[in-house]
Amino acid sequence: MQANFKLGFFFISTAVLFWGILPIALKLSASFIDPVTLTWFRFLVALLITFVIQYVSGSLKQFASLKSRDWLKLAFSGVFLMFNYVSFVYSLAYLAPGAAQLNFQTAPFFLAFGGMLFFKERLNAVQMACFATLALGMLLFFHPYLDFSQSDNSAIWIGVMIIQFSVCSWTSYALLQKSLLKKLDPNNILLFIYGLGVLVMAFFSDFTQFGVMTLNEWWVAIFCAINTLIAYGCFGASMKYWPTPQVSAMLALTPVLSFSATALVVSLGLWPNAFVSDELNLLSLSGIAIIILSVASLQLLPVMKKRREKYSSLSVNEKS
Repeated sequence: MQANFKLGFFFISTAVLFWGILPIALKLSASFIDPVTLTWFRFLVALLITFVIQYVSGSLKQFASLKSRDWLKLAFSGVFLMFNYVSFVYSLAYLAPGAAQLNFQTAPFFLAFGGMLFFKERLNAVQMACFATLALGMLLFFHPYLDFSQSDNSAIWIGVMIIQFSVCSWTSYALLQKSLLKKLDPNNILLFIYGLGVLVMAFFSDFTQFGVMTLNEWWVAIFCAINTLIAYGCFGASMKYWPTPQVSAMLALTPVLSFSATALVVSLGLWPNAFVSDELNLLSLSGIAIIILSVASLQLLPVMKKRREKYSSLSVNEKS
């Protein structure tokens, strides 16, 4: 059990780290490539690398045991993930990276609810309280961005609606993926999705953009592709070792990393025309503290409970 916890923590932490810095690269990519073509490229790179890994490990034979219903689930998960990728990049035309991650934080709650609805996972009173304080922390952290009375009100709402579509698509993908984990390795699920995405999005991509990209622009595109491979591979692995509510709680740390990464970029003077600093007041800083404490509590309380039960059983056995 402790080994599963450590593995789950490692995988989801890695996924959160890479997702936290991804919006910066996606924001930069908007100046030289459209979202669909970029997503096609990200899927292509991930497909080639994942295929080699799965072929060498002999894991491709798992596909032979799938039934028609499983293939249908795979197809839908691929469609939903494509929607997620493309729509999130489009949202960055209306929202800053941190604000986009703010609106994406409805995903952990949808994911936890989906786990309860489809996988019969349960939340106890303490976990429910952690989610409540998590919501409070996010409200405090993002309160400067919740004022829609500004002149760019319509643009913000368009971005919010696009992000919520992306959230629903991502949650559907994640739940379908979890339902397939007993039959397929997470990387095999992603391998199929990448292959489907490369085929479908090829019809909607503009390949001429690759011919005019500079070296620096290629590095941005390659980073986005490698980020795809690592983040989604680690996320899929984490779902194998942790229950959905714990995974969804860790995802709430993603916007904190996005804001921190953006602040670092601004402080270093990188891409001044694309990024501006986010002023964090006392309420926002309090929100960060509450988010971290809520996530830590949600992860540590189940482990502490199991340890107490283990020690209690040992004490009873010693007395008897």
